[in-house]
Amino acid sequence: MSVKQKISDQMKPNSGDPPEQKGKNNMNNARKLTVVLTALLIIGTPALARSAETVKILPPDAKFHGKTYPQWAAAFWQWMLGLPLEGHPALDDPAFDFSAGQSGSVWHCSAPEGTHTRAVTIPAGKALFITIRGVDTSTLEEPPFFGATEAEQRANSKWFADHIVNVFCVIDGVPVENLQAFRFSSPQFEFTAPTPWIFGTTGGTGTAVGDGYYLMLSSLPEGTHTIRYGGTFHFDAGELADVPLDFPKDMTLQLTVSSEDDDQQ
Repeated sequence: MSVKQKISDQMKPNSGDPPEQKGKNNMNNARKLTVVLTALLIIGTPALARSAETVKILPPDAKFHGKTYPQWAAAFWQWMLGLPLEGHPALDDPAFDFSAGQSGSVWHCSAPEGTHTRAVTIPAGKALFITIRGVDTSTLEEPPFFGATEAEQRANSKWFADHIVNVFCVIDGVPVENLQAFRFSSPQFEFTAPTPWIFGTTGGTGTAVGDGYYLMLSSLPEGTHTIRYGGTFHFDAGELADVPLDFPKDMTLQLTVSSEDDDQQ
């Protein structure tokens, strides 16, 4: 079950308007959470460099292949929302396809809710974009997960992302510090969802805005790496239900970076 389904199931009936947004719009329904799952990226910054062979993280104000963090966040959501439901990596399904829809210099990673460990392989020389914890609001979903305009989408996603707590990421045993600097809101983007799709029974073309915590990891040495990341959406009593609600994610990625020669052996 996705976080959205859990929120819908536990939302307080007749709770009235949700908390006031800091944007121009006050949504008349409780805001939407798109955890969906998260995405891994591999890029570089000296933050993790304890040796010449460690993973590096792209600084928050830097670009990778001409794109900023907010632009890569939009690319992640376009990838994630456009995947077929069958084998979707955001589902708790052993038949998930990590390579689905991947192309270019950056691969994305999406993961299910809860606590999980997955073993995956990525070609050497690729970057991996990690969505530590994130949410989107789009035009294709029903209330309370709907935003008609960019302003509504941005305000709604911000409200949910403001409720993300306890974010963490540990790469090969080294905690990533100052994760608050890696929160970004994407530009509004267009996406095409199949039928059915990860957040609905009928797809189509829509627009959305994402918000959350992201890391771009590059220069990943060949071999194996362990990446553990996650965070919790926390809502106080009265915000979405009569009782406090928590939706944690704790993902361990056992990542193999494999060269073409290794693949051919």
